[in-house]
Amino acid sequence: MKKLLVILMGLAACTSKPSTPDWSSMDQYMNSLFPADGPGGAVLIARGDSVLFSAGYGLADLVTKEKITTGTLFNVGSISKTFVANAILQLQEQGKLSVDDSLIRYFPNFRNKQIGRSVRIRHLLTHTSGLPDIRPVRRDSVFYLTAKDAENWAPILEADSLVFEAGSAYEYSNPAFNALALIIEQVTGQKWQDYVREQIFAPCNMTTSTITDGPHPQSGVSHAYIKVKGSWSEKDYGEEPTFAAAGNGGVWSSVVELMKYERGLKQAAFLKAETIQDARTVKTFSNWTATTPPFIGWSWFVGKTPDGLETVGHTGSQGGFRANYVTVPAVDVQIVILCNAPYDLQPVTDHVLEQLKSAPWWDTTVQP
Repeated sequence: MKKLLVILMGLAACTSKPSTPDWSSMDQYMNSLFPADGPGGAVLIARGDSVLFSAGYGLADLVTKEKITTGTLFNVGSISKTFVANAILQLQEQGKLSVDDSLIRYFPNFRNKQIGRSVRIRHLLTHTSGLPDIRPVRRDSVFYLTAKDAENWAPILEADSLVFEAGSAYEYSNPAFNALALIIEQVTGQKWQDYVREQIFAPCNMTTSTITDGPHPQSGVSHAYIKVKGSWSEKDYGEEPTFAAAGNGGVWSSVVELMKYERGLKQAAFLKAETIQDARTVKTFSNWTATTPPFIGWSWFVGKTPDGLETVGHTGSQGGFRANYVTVPAVDVQIVILCNAPYDLQPVTDHVLEQLKSAPWWDTTVQP
């Protein structure tokens, strides 16, 4: 009997989950991805208010050889859209606008007035407006190197028709968030960047994050690079058209600061809890005709981990910068990866998720 008990205990020990992911292995994996003498990235994995893993790899600036740390600021690309969306939702809470407002209310100079009447703020927030992106970026790339939100939105007002009926399908739209930034300015009477700094950054104690508002920040931020004929070449503000249009991708932040942002969302620091829950719930439309079902809330993308847990987050891509911001609400996990070269971050995120499955608290039977 004792011999049988020993065997059973041994089998249990072999099949039980490790008590924690192997963080040293995680560090080795990240080191293998980001070269120490080239552009790299920063990674943060948190559960609740606790940082499980965080580190920086590679160089923030290939000229000065400044190393990347968890406090290094990167352009977070389209993750910026979540800040714009949250500002819109905050103004809705205050009764100053509604996601059901037609765009004609804010942009009466639509060439086709019917477009202005049929497209609503909710369509901009969910990339379902059907507005065509008719910006002449390739033809006039020099202009678009410095064109801000208003200049990027202006061509859209000249559209003769929609690509599809608003609310019937999904097509990602950067100009939609230039428009939302301009709506914030109309309603508040101040630059949208200032509004976000005061109403979102400050309550979250995001003290080092910034937003494009004029010239490229000259210090305290990383530079982005792409490979050209085997060598790294800078590719960020000044080299990439539409970089100056901040509503679609103007936020600069660090992995540490984005953890503060997520904590602010969890603690309802600047939006009501029910508003945040609604923002992170997939929006449906009665006139939907696309074959793929909706998968986006108020700017937040909703998906699944490989083992079926719901994820909420956003990606970012601008110039050489890449970003991934993923939360797994059921287990209170946040993963943030920022880099200054066009590395494919989805396999990296999948690797992190696979490692987290070994944690005893990773439970696929529980949903939030």
